[in-house]
Amino acid sequence: MFDLGAVFGPYTYLASEVAFGAVALTLCYRADALRRAGMTVAVLYPVGYVWDWYTLHIGVFAVELRTGVDLLGIPVEEHLFMLVVPAMVIGAHETLHDRAK
Repeated sequence: MFDLGAVFGPYTYLASEVAFGAVALTLCYRADALRRAGMTVAVLYPVGYVWDWYTLHIGVFAVELRTGVDLLGIPVEEHLFMLVVPAMVIGAHETLHDRAK
């Protein structure tokens, strides 16, 4: 059986963050919410970093299918995750809010 999750091998997690990041950026841009998303990311990033660093170091979870590149003690993909998720939430919220008008 074909394993879609491992298509990009060690770059799978990175590729998914780039793809979802592009969606988040597009939503934020279309909803004119880039500044709001940036502010939200700036506020949440330090909390996410500490949370991620701690949970990785105590063994709560392991990150598979990654490049192996760490930055400040956590995988580079996790840094992207902490940028993409809040941006996606703001982009989706603002897009839905605009449609409700």
